[in-house]
Formats: sequence, C-alpha cells, structure tokens
Amino acid sequence: MSSPDDSAHRPLRSFGRIKSRALKPRQAALFDTLLPSVALPDPTTGLLDPEALMPGASEVWLEIGFGGGEHLAAQASRHPEALMIGCEPFLNGVGSALRHIEEGGLKNVRVHAGDARDVMTVLPDASLDRVMILFPDPWPKARHNKRRLVQDETAAEIARLLKPGGRLRFVTDWKDYADWALERFERTPGLEWQAERADDWREAPADHVVTRYEEKKLGDTPPIFLEFVRN
Repeated sequence: MSSPDDSAHRPLRSFGRIKSRALKPRQAALFDTLLPSVALPDPTTGLLDPEALMPGASEVWLEIGFGGGEHLAAQASRHPEALMIGCEPFLNGVGSALRHIEEGGLKNVRVHAGDARDVMTVLPDASLDRVMILFPDPWPKARHNKRRLVQDETAAEIARLLKPGGRLRFVTDWKDYADWALERFERTPGLEWQAERADDWREAPADHVVTRYEEKKLGDTPPIFLEFVRN
C-alpha cells in the first residue's frame, strides 16, 4: 500500500558522485563570475520558456549529461544561432564546461548544474529540436539497471519535448545499455529508429564530436549510435 506522499518521491539518481576532486582555481572562479550569467533559471520556480532564454534562436538543443562540456561547446560553436541547454550534475564537469564556454566566447549556451529530469519537467511540449544523450552512466550490474537514465518514463518525456521531426541521439559504449535503451525508445510512441543497416549504428554521424571520455574506451564495445526522429 502506498503512503500519502509517494507522489513526492524523486526518481532514483541516474548518476554517481557529483564531485571527485577539488576544482581547479580557474574553474572554481568561473562558478562565481560566469555561471550566474549562463545558468538556467531554477526549475523549481516554474515553467521554462526557451524563447525567453535566447529570443530568436533558430533551434533549441538539450544535452543530458554533458560530461566535461567538450561536445556541448563544440556544437554551440558550430551552431551559434541555436540555443544549447546542457545539464550535468557532476560539478567538475560543470567547471570544465564553463572553461570551454569562456574560451569560446559562447553566448548561446545555458547550463543546469543538476539533474536534467528536473529541467525536462518544466519545458513545454514540442519545444526541442534535438536531444543528445552521450555516454551516460551505464550502471552495468543488473541490480542497478533501475538507476539508468533511460527508462520508459524518460523516453516518454523526450518524445513529449521533441518537435515533430526533432531528433534524439543516444550513444553508449556498453552493449547491454544499447540494447536496453533501444528496447525502451522503440516502444515509446512517437519515436522512430532511423537505422536501416548495421553501419547506421556502428559509424559515428557526420556531426559527432569525439571527446576525451570516448577516447578512453571504458566500455565493452565500440560506441553504438542510436538515432531517432519524432514522427
């Protein structure tokens, strides 16, 4: 029997530590000098309007778990007319991303130093052109699979947020997680897998950005690229 406040329970954390070591002095300083100007509004304060964040943006992208921010910054530099929203709970990663934003002089990036699901909840329907999930925590042990970011609820939320024709990219170097994610995305109404042949998931898309994390090859398979379109 459920308790009266079950609805207030938060989803399980899909990420591990939020800090691994002391921030470098420069990165620590950016939390005070740069982050206030690029931080998303607190999602607990109400609905989030992407148009208000960057009026006239041609597109709105969301990167869930941007790691060190290399991919986020590279895509922002390539697409200065698009608003790039990045979410990352790992504070060392946020510090790294702030450095990339500063060095690139990027004006089209907004950062949430926390759980992306909190942001997704307050975004309007059909408000995103692209969603990127690159190398999320794999939680490879079966008893921990429930902590994976990709669950049926997350997949349904992504489908809600994508515009018709909007695209989702999921990349992992863990075969079991690729199978897990594909199963959940394929059974989500509105998401259509784009692969027609094996090379479509074996070969990186033309606009993929290789990061230092990917180069470490920590998984059990070469990267698997799953692309979906909101139909």
